[in-house]
Amino acid sequence: MLATASTAGTSMHADRELVEAVLAGRRGAFEQLVRTYQGLCWRIVDDIVRHPDDTRELCQEVFLRIHRSLHQYRGESALKSWVAQVACSVALRHIERRRLPLAEPQDDEDGLAPAERVGDGFDLEAATADRDLQAHLHAAIESLPPLQRLLLTLYHLEEMPIGDIARSTGLAEGTIKSHLFRSRKRLREILEARIGVPA
Repeated sequence: MLATASTAGTSMHADRELVEAVLAGRRGAFEQLVRTYQGLCWRIVDDIVRHPDDTRELCQEVFLRIHRSLHQYRGESALKSWVAQVACSVALRHIERRRLPLAEPQDDEDGLAPAERVGDGFDLEAATADRDLQAHLHAAIESLPPLQRLLLTLYHLEEMPIGDIARSTGLAEGTIKSHLFRSRKRLREILEARIGVPA
């Protein structure tokens, strides 16, 4: 736990240094910020919009907005979370303008409280580690609605804590946990149907 706290402290210090360098107009600092977070930005926007030309354009908008509003970053959370928040905001506004559905309607037939919904017995990491499952898993993730894809990306690929995801997306933590539970349940059902992965 001490190592984790130390790593987080080092990361936050590096975040502050990078932000200060950008705000001071130091040569190459903003380019470094873009290089560091362009993959994250692309994954978030693309998970929501699913159109390469729109994703490219929206990612440019994200970094323009970051450049204009970086002075508002207070260092209270990781810079990664703040960048994710801007990317989510830009992509979600795009979806709203296009009037596209973001998520499937939810029902409460599983009867679980939101706090119980994160773990469901399906090990997404183990499925990803098995090369034979990767193609099927990728196709299954592609079939999920944009919001579920986004949350899986942030939680599993970017390893963002639920609290940071809540700040980035504006969703309540219980809602995020519920979506993660439902999306993993859906992935398990799809994989069972396609290749007989046990429940």
